[in-house]
Amino acid sequence: MTHDDELEAQIDRWRGYVHRRQVISSADVDELEDHLRGQVRDLRATGLDDDEAFLVAIKRLGNLDAVSREYAREHSDRLWKQLALVPDDSRGSPAPRWRELAVVLGLAVGAGVAVRAGIAWFGDDEVALARNVALLVVPFLAAYLGWKRRVGVRTVAAIAVPFVVLAVVLNVYPFVPEGSTEVLAIIHAPVVLWLLVGLAYVAESWRSDGRRMDFVRFTGELAIYYTLLALGGGVLLGLTAGVLQLVGVDPEPVITQWVMPFAVPGALIVAAWLVEAKQDVVENIAPVLTRIFTPLTIAMLVAVLVALVASGGLVEVDRELLILMDAILVLVLALLLYSISARDPLAPPALADWLQLVMVGAALAVDAVMLTAMLTRIAEFGTSPNKIAALGLNLLLLVHLGVSAWRSARFLRGPGTFAELERWQTRYLPVYAAWAAIIVIAFPPLFDFA
Repeated sequence: MTHDDELEAQIDRWRGYVHRRQVISSADVDELEDHLRGQVRDLRATGLDDDEAFLVAIKRLGNLDAVSREYAREHSDRLWKQLALVPDDSRGSPAPRWRELAVVLGLAVGAGVAVRAGIAWFGDDEVALARNVALLVVPFLAAYLGWKRRVGVRTVAAIAVPFVVLAVVLNVYPFVPEGSTEVLAIIHAPVVLWLLVGLAYVAESWRSDGRRMDFVRFTGELAIYYTLLALGGGVLLGLTAGVLQLVGVDPEPVITQWVMPFAVPGALIVAAWLVEAKQDVVENIAPVLTRIFTPLTIAMLVAVLVALVASGGLVEVDRELLILMDAILVLVLALLLYSISARDPLAPPALADWLQLVMVGAALAVDAVMLTAMLTRIAEFGTSPNKIAALGLNLLLLVHLGVSAWRSARFLRGPGTFAELERWQTRYLPVYAAWAAIIVIAFPPLFDFA
């Protein structure tokens, strides 16, 4: 590990410790981290090494409990301002809460307008709409996160350039109608776009493993809030439609042509705002969810593994079954990442960590069986874009889960640390986005756009 890596690990541990102080919000932690990094840079310039600079910088910030009390005194009216919807601005200057709410609602409506315009533009070409729908929505989410963090010009350029390249590829490539490469591009383009959202989230701190893990946590919490909004909105919409039908009004045209194009993308922006505004609430739920779903996932993986082994010849394994198994492995990976992001990094090993290791081991066994089935099918029937894409994903999952299991075992036995396990996750995730970009950009010409 280099000196820079050691320093980043120290800052990440400090950040995680400070973040658990409920009196200090995420914005305040960001501000404290900026001060800490500035102090470290100044002290390193005087000739101190990383460890010395970090320790002196921490002492200059003051005792953490004293810092917490200081923040409590300075922001004692935080709860009252939240109730009045006028909290402090993330940079310390007063800013009314209604301004952020207005930005969120404006971007949510903008996303709906973009989707509705896309529907009108592409008309009956549903495939073209599917290629572009993520391109129509993601800029509004990235714009909110970028506005929230006041990103600089470099970050905007790092997001805009690959976005434009992706948009050109998806709309200029001469895809064969209903071809495999077009379907693969539609599926994998959102993965690349989500990496761009991550750049907006971490802003100028993209080198920080802690900020990357914050984005992992944000993704999980966003999924939770979006699901809750979808369920609540679905119930409300169903009840409204039922009443209208009883009085002789057909609500289907309005719902399909206007309500859904605005509600579905708009809810994503609103969910992101809720995650940013109510982080402490979800962080209390996250450990509970991971403790519930980890043993359930282990039982599911064991049952799937037994079924795969008992099914007989691997050549006869159904293609749809392999796709479904890939989806299950991706779900396991998501649960692993969310579990790690929700865990207290300073807590000692516990039963939940052992269960997580068992889950990863079971997923590795399933992945090994699937890889064997895929290689057998390729040897029997030859290659195709779908087979190569699936094979690549499973190889990436094998490496990711394998190293995660090894680092988890080291952490549980004692020689390793949780920070090493966490750092592996954040540094490996961009590999998935790179593979998705290869599938979107390189696969179509390699396979004659078929």
